[in-house]
Amino acid sequence: MRRLLLLALVGLGAQLVDGSLGMAYGVTSTTLLLAIGTNPAAASATVHLAEIGTTLMSGLSHWRFGNVDWRVVLKIGLPGAVGAFAGATFLSGLDTGTAAPLMSVILLILGLYVFIRFTWQGLPQAALDKPLRKRFLAPLGLVAGFVDATGGGGWGPVGTPAILASGRLEPRKTIGSIDTSEFIVAVAASIGFFVGLGGEDIDVTWVLALLAGGVIAAPVAAWLVRHIPPRVLGSAVGGVIILTNVRTLLRSDWIDASGGVRYGVYAVIYLAWAGAIAYSIREYRREERERRAEERPSAVNHRKA
Repeated sequence: MRRLLLLALVGLGAQLVDGSLGMAYGVTSTTLLLAIGTNPAAASATVHLAEIGTTLMSGLSHWRFGNVDWRVVLKIGLPGAVGAFAGATFLSGLDTGTAAPLMSVILLILGLYVFIRFTWQGLPQAALDKPLRKRFLAPLGLVAGFVDATGGGGWGPVGTPAILASGRLEPRKTIGSIDTSEFIVAVAASIGFFVGLGGEDIDVTWVLALLAGGVIAAPVAAWLVRHIPPRVLGSAVGGVIILTNVRTLLRSDWIDASGGVRYGVYAVIYLAWAGAIAYSIREYRREERERRAEERPSAVNHRKA
C-alpha cells in the first residue's frame, strides 16, 4: 500500500512538472520504477500506459485554457506515434548507454539557447507569426517518439526545447501542444509494448497509481502554464533542460565524474537558475509597467474623443 501511495505521489508531482514545463513525467516515473527493480521495458510500458490517461486529461485541460495548436499536434504527433511504436516493439531492449550522452549534448545546447534567449531577451517575437512546417515537425516527432519509447521518457525533453528554440510558438502553446500530442505517442508505444512483451511484465496496480496522481495534477498544471509569463516560463524550462542533461552527462561513461564534482556543478546550475528566474521576473514586471504606461495616454485620448 505504501508503494502504491508513493507511486501516486510521484505521478502527481511528475504530471505537475510535465504539464507546466512540457517534460519530465516519463523520466521521473521511469527512474523510480527502475530504482525498485523493474526491468527497463516493463518500466517504460507501465509509464506509457499511465500516460494514456494523464496525457488525455492534460490535453483536455490545455485545450480548455487555450494552450493547444492543433496543427502542431497532428504534424508532430503522428510521426511521433510511428517512432514510439517502432521503439517499443523492436528497440526497447537496446542499450542506450552510448546514445543517451550524445542526445544529452544536443539537448544541452538547445537548453542553453532557450535559457539565455528567454532570460535576457524574453519571448522571441520575430518568428511568432510563421508556421511550424511539417518538414521540421515530422522528423522531430519521429526521433522524439523513438527516444521516448526506448528510454521511458523523452517526448517532452526532445520536442519542447526544439520548438521553443525555433521561436515560432510561444511557450504555453509549445507546452500545451507537446503534452496533447503525447497522448498519440503513449497509445502507440503501449500497443507496441503489448506486442513485444505480451503484457505479462506490466503491473496494472502500478499503472493505476501513477495514473491517479497524474490525473489530479493535470488541470492544475494547465492553469499554471496559462498564467506564468512566457519570459519566466522560458527561463524555467531552460533550467530544467540544462540540469537534466548535465546530470546525464556527468554520470555517463564519457565523463563519470565523482560525487563531489557532480554536486559542485549542480550547485552552480541551481544558483544560476534561481538568479535567471529572479531576473526574468524583474524584467517582466518592468516591461509590464512600461506597457501600462504606454496604454494610459491612449486610454485618456480615447475618452476625450
